[in-house]
Amino acid sequence: MEQKFLITSEYGIHARPATRLVNLAMTFHSDIDLTALGKTVNLKSIMGLMSLGIYKGEEVVLTVMGSDAEKALTQLTEFIVSENLGQII
Repeated sequence: MEQKFLITSEYGIHARPATRLVNLAMTFHSDIDLTALGKTVNLKSIMGLMSLGIYKGEEVVLTVMGSDAEKALTQLTEFIVSENLGQII
């Protein structure tokens, strides 16, 4: 399962929301990847996520595979939208 987002936050995905996003991802059993700027990282890794340097205007793709993939994708999508990090595209 996957979902695309356009990052709309003025500061992109910076340290504080990135940490909360990774912590949320770690609550699921599924494999969760984030692809941006031609690179894919494990969303359960704060260093991986921060290494992407995602800024406003970037497109990112969230990919989730596993036993709780639907629940994970729903909650991660709600987090990204409710925290005004990005919008669904």
